[in-house]
Amino acid sequence: MHIDFAPPSNGTYNNAGSCQQLANYMEHEDLERIEKGIYTEGFFNLTNDNIYKSKVIKDIDTNIGQLLKTDAKFYAIHVSPSEKELRAMGNTEQEQAEAMKRYIREVFIPEYAKNFNKELFASDIKFYGKIHFDRDRSDNELNMHCHLIVSRKDQNNKKKLSPLTNHKNTKNGVIKGGFDRVNLFQRTEQGFDKLFNNNRQQTESFDYHNTMKNGSIPEKLKSQEEVFQSSERKTEINQENMLSINPENQITSNQTFNTNITIADKQDSNTFINPHLKPQNNEASGSFFSAISTELLFSSNQPNPESQPTNVKKKKKIRHKI
Repeated sequence: MHIDFAPPSNGTYNNAGSCQQLANYMEHEDLERIEKGIYTEGFFNLTNDNIYKSKVIKDIDTNIGQLLKTDAKFYAIHVSPSEKELRAMGNTEQEQAEAMKRYIREVFIPEYAKNFNKELFASDIKFYGKIHFDRDRSDNELNMHCHLIVSRKDQNNKKKLSPLTNHKNTKNGVIKGGFDRVNLFQRTEQGFDKLFNNNRQQTESFDYHNTMKNGSIPEKLKSQEEVFQSSERKTEINQENMLSINPENQITSNQTFNTNITIADKQDSNTFINPHLKPQNNEASGSFFSAISTELLFSSNQPNPESQPTNVKKKKKIRHKI
């Protein structure tokens, strides 16, 4: 899951004034999809779907009590699942869109509120989301993602909330609380896996990618070693499971090995198993060895030939008269 906070700019993401420009951008995909006869998703918040854009703009632009003219009035957040995560969310665009809204409401926003360390809940966050299904400059088959407009102030228009602050859970000073973005990424990833029963590999985790990008050399080596050890453990478990499912595999394998040793011991010293001699025809020798092994394997359940009467006819001696 890729989550990023769009930095303020003078264009679409200018958050010192009205959010109208950003709201207009968030609807740009709708017209193209409507022309193609494809359904669209409207704005949504914690409890409602298909909210009008005019309401979104009014709610965000009026929730700015005690903010200065140059202060940020809102923040833009992008939530983008990987292709594998999207497949865990559903098989169709409609299923994935509903799953995304559920994830935002049940995981992301609650963790976002909690991460300020100000005893806030999801219901204290004023936000609006919009789902997009396409992404420019992407060759992925699945590209659904979500744009969020989150107000700088809480629902009661009293507390200032900034996810871009560098303070983390501070208890002294002017700013109380703060915001730990790393903790948010970790918690929302765990919440996603739990919500959708997603089996995430270690190499797909935020911690692994963060370590490989920002960690020290010893930390990177340790992460790679953990991945290698985890892969080895999974291989061993799979092998044990295969044997437990069909224990005859192990028995047959042991019988084959023991039979081959017995044959080798009984071979003439001039055969190819003599370490001092080479076979005159490797291919023929290999075939001969395989044929005997196969014959003994298939004959393991056959009666002992020594206990059976032989049908060999004795040759009659011919006496010559003198």
